[in-house]
Amino acid sequence: MTLILAMMLDALLGEPKWLWDRWPHPAVLMGRAVGALDQAWNRGAHRRLRGVAAMVVLALGAALIGRLIGALPDYGMIEVVLVAILLAQKSLVEHVRAVAVALRRSLPEGRQAVAMIVGRDTGAMGPPAVARAAIESAAENLSDGVIAPIFWYMVAGLPGLMLYKITNTADSMIGHRTPRHEEFGWAAARFDDLLNLIPARLTALLLALAHGWTDPAPILRDAPLHRSPNAGWPEAAMAVVLDVALSGPRSYHGQMKDFPWVHAAGRRDPGPDQIEAACRALWRAWALMLGIAGLAALV
Repeated sequence: MTLILAMMLDALLGEPKWLWDRWPHPAVLMGRAVGALDQAWNRGAHRRLRGVAAMVVLALGAALIGRLIGALPDYGMIEVVLVAILLAQKSLVEHVRAVAVALRRSLPEGRQAVAMIVGRDTGAMGPPAVARAAIESAAENLSDGVIAPIFWYMVAGLPGLMLYKITNTADSMIGHRTPRHEEFGWAAARFDDLLNLIPARLTALLLALAHGWTDPAPILRDAPLHRSPNAGWPEAAMAVVLDVALSGPRSYHGQMKDFPWVHAAGRRDPGPDQIEAACRALWRAWALMLGIAGLAALV
């Protein structure tokens, strides 16, 4: 019931700007912890071992904080609010839909809006590339920002959710193959891959079932084409249910990457309408996950 209340609270309120203008968001605090260990320990020899130690400290610390908050004698009210804060359903839909609204106004505005949610180069994108980027971000962040936190909360309560969020934050900050972080961030990247193994596939299943799609063959075929071991699953499912070709060539840091198409038979000229359809798909998958949480509460 805590999870159901938290999901409803997140869906209703999202991320109140007035609140986070005054207080640091828990994700910001997690980022500060990751940054502090990066500055203190990412130096000298044995950087991979130092990165493993940093990830252990972060994971244990987050789980312990979750355990202490869950033990407070407040009838679970703080836990409901914290779980709602650590979910991102409404804010995800808002950010994705903002790309559709901006793209309808003009291509430059669409590029500017999508640059807020993706890491690739956006300056030379055409309208279909902008739409694809928004849809891909919707699929991947549904898994990372909504379904995975819910899954780990259902498995291990608030400690499990906190452990997942600190790992996901660490991966986004230091889990990159750069000269500075390839060794130190190795543990964060691998642990994040492990924690997302089941949720990514669950997200694909939710998207498919929410749209009445019962043929797993296209998703099983295309998900492994993605460069990520997990992100390809929700992306392949989203591509199939919307009948849109995703991934494909794109530019990072001025260099074109010739990635294969996911659901290559789908339309390659998506636009604002397809972005809006992706937003509706996010809510369908969320509703199905809410139903699963409701069934779990009854068991």
